[in-house]
Amino acid sequence: MTVCPEDAIIAGDMENPETEISGTISGQEVQARKPEKGTEPNLFYVEGDESSITPESTDRGEHYMWSDAPNQVETRGAAREDFDLERAAQSLAESDVSLSNSDRSMIEPKADGGERPGRKEGCGCDSCDCDEGSDRVASDGGARSGTSADVGSSRTERAYELLQTEAKRVYDVAENHRTSWGWEVYSYTWTKSISAGVFLLPVLLMLTGLIEPSLDLIGASATVSAAFLGLTGVLLILDLDRPGRFHWVLLRPNWKSWLVRGAYIITAYGGYLGLVVVGWLLGVDAVVHPTSLVAGGALAAATAVYTAFLFSQSKGRDLWQSPAMPLHMFVQAVVAGAAATALMGLIGIGTFVGPSRLLLAAGLVVHLALIGSEILTPHQTEDAEEAAARIVRGEFSTAFWIGGIALGIAVPLILIAISGTGPVVAAAGIAALAGLFAFEYCWITAPQTISLA
Repeated sequence: MTVCPEDAIIAGDMENPETEISGTISGQEVQARKPEKGTEPNLFYVEGDESSITPESTDRGEHYMWSDAPNQVETRGAAREDFDLERAAQSLAESDVSLSNSDRSMIEPKADGGERPGRKEGCGCDSCDCDEGSDRVASDGGARSGTSADVGSSRTERAYELLQTEAKRVYDVAENHRTSWGWEVYSYTWTKSISAGVFLLPVLLMLTGLIEPSLDLIGASATVSAAFLGLTGVLLILDLDRPGRFHWVLLRPNWKSWLVRGAYIITAYGGYLGLVVVGWLLGVDAVVHPTSLVAGGALAAATAVYTAFLFSQSKGRDLWQSPAMPLHMFVQAVVAGAAATALMGLIGIGTFVGPSRLLLAAGLVVHLALIGSEILTPHQTEDAEEAAARIVRGEFSTAFWIGGIALGIAVPLILIAISGTGPVVAAAGIAALAGLFAFEYCWITAPQTISLA
């Protein structure tokens, strides 16, 4: 297959040792993007370096090689963030990328006309003493205090030179790939939480003996759950590039994908809810038998948490790799379910008001603690740290603090503390649902604003 007449791009079967691409990969130094993710990359850069494949390593200027840069690169039209050259150089220096260049002399010119030490003569390694105890380089090209002014050119200095003089962004596709998962996804995670929680909570209350098993209660909960599950399915189909082929997910499944597994979980849950509603209408008491309730509770819990594993398969989005996400998805379902059952109290199902109040308060406290652990604590990678920063103090800070925290957590807790009456608990539930939607928007959208290419 010919994809580039000049062979700047080579495509082929990497499993076949006779192909040109296999020979290129085995015979030359190549680098892959984020190999630590273990994603079996299928794109390799010959003699690549960090400044050419990591988006954060180059400045986002006003102009590209052939055009003006779009004003929505990474910031949706807001002012561009200043490029932190020192931070980029330090990140590059700490990577395992080779920064050696045998053609450079001991002393090299700096941008300000002075001289900067080069790498040691004949040194092509990345881990010898010339890389130890390095000086940090200031933005004016001068050296900050280090262990010794006589130490040869450090990795940080070499990285600084590469980024300052050799790496220049000439094209950017970030604005075209910013939100692969848009409003349909954070809306569907919200409706799915309601669907799972509004059925799961009555089941748990009945199984634990906190409320008496009731065919009418379980039937009403199943009806509300089925309605939100149907809306979830519509949103899932809308999110597909080819909605008309949505049935292929079930008929041509890729069992390694949690999208497929989730589709089967939702289908099974929907079928169960349908049976419960029919049984309720026919007065079949077996619907509230403990075995039936356990099966329904398991399907509801699986529906609530499977999305966490779907997000974790998106290895390029570091903030979604939190090990606490399955628990957080379950807690969000508890919050959504408590809010929904509290609202059901307004239509005469007063049995839910007291338990909903307690479960909503407990769920919100745990939800806040998990937000703190996933967003407000230090992260292991720069991409995760940057995504969290954009939520807490960047583009998404208003939705996060006002919507997700103030309206979604503080207001409901205050209302619950003030009164336990049906209308007040229902108002707390409405605020909690609105805040949960705001949080889902921030959590799902912010990591996608980090450039991958």
